[in-house]
Amino acid sequence: MKNTFKHNYKISRKDREDLHKHNSSLVWFTGLSGSGKSTLANLLEQELYSLKLSTFVLDGDNIRQGLNRDLNFSNSDRSENIRRISEVAKLLIEAGVLTIAAFVSPFKKDRDMVKNIVGSDNFIEVYINASLEECEKRDTKGLYKKARLGEIKNMTGISSPYEAPENPTLEINTNKETIDESMQKIKKCILEKLKYGKLHN
Repeated sequence: MKNTFKHNYKISRKDREDLHKHNSSLVWFTGLSGSGKSTLANLLEQELYSLKLSTFVLDGDNIRQGLNRDLNFSNSDRSENIRRISEVAKLLIEAGVLTIAAFVSPFKKDRDMVKNIVGSDNFIEVYINASLEECEKRDTKGLYKKARLGEIKNMTGISSPYEAPENPTLEINTNKETIDESMQKIKKCILEKLKYGKLHN
């Protein structure tokens, strides 16, 4: 950016990670609305918090009520929504915080952008896989009903596509697995990626 200069500060990410006694990273939950992203993100944070890990959750609905309230659901605004979140996540990673993000993020190019911004070594992609039929049955927010009635445009899975991850770090099928089963698989994966045991002892 023209006329801006990067300042380097003496406290590093490594210093902050040492203080927290664990590595920082971004856990990115992607999947259809109603697949269970926010539920699992919330439970994961509770589990990790009980282990005294420093965490913070970025949730799609919450972010759109504040930072990104000027964006709609067009393809270009969806991409800008994800770009801004990626930059926020990057700052939190630098702060030594394990960041958990729950976003539909339907497009592969946008998820690739996240990985590029935060760095592939910092990106843990968790695909919450649930069929459209199951998500419509749950319809926890009433969005699918409105979309079927034509009251919502660009609804992922109905009038806008969802591009499923091809090689996620972890895939969770909430059609077949209970919430507890899903949580245990995610928790195990995250703690291994963070090298939690080695740093915490």
